[in-house]
Amino acid sequence: MAAPFRPTPAQLVAARSLTLPDVIAKGLRVLFVGINPGLYSAAVGHNFGRPGNRFWPTLARSEFTPRQLSPFDEQQLIALGLGITNLVERATARADELSREELLAGGARLEHKVRAMKPRAVAVLGVSAYRLAFAQPRAKLGQQPAPFGGALLWVLPNPSGLNAHHQLPDLARLFAELREAL
Repeated sequence: MAAPFRPTPAQLVAARSLTLPDVIAKGLRVLFVGINPGLYSAAVGHNFGRPGNRFWPTLARSEFTPRQLSPFDEQQLIALGLGITNLVERATARADELSREELLAGGARLEHKVRAMKPRAVAVLGVSAYRLAFAQPRAKLGQQPAPFGGALLWVLPNPSGLNAHHQLPDLARLFAELREAL
């Protein structure tokens, strides 16, 4: 396991447009789909890598994981039937740097991945990105009416610390609704 470290400002700049490998296997219970890696995550080489990101505490509080994992433990998710991918592969400082075209292409790429890997459920983390990537301008959080690539489709809030709309207890409750539905 890689030891945690904090990237320097130069490493953050160098991380622009880097990509992260998926944490994925066939037949997962849930494939969590981030919007795209942030510069911090790309610099440390792990998904949801920024210390303020609430993904890892949310997984623990919603009982997807038996304890709070760190980004450096991300490969442990596979044994729990969980995985991570992103709509757009390249790292940016903010998700709003992504174009509509990149998000649409990411949605199409995700569908191919889901058909090949056959997770039971796909959880897109971020309703605004979901609306753009899947041309669903009125989509709401929760289970979506139609399956996606043969999987149940859920939209959950983005766990980034920049998302002030949902606090950790709200995130945990919404993620737990998905866990309970499975």
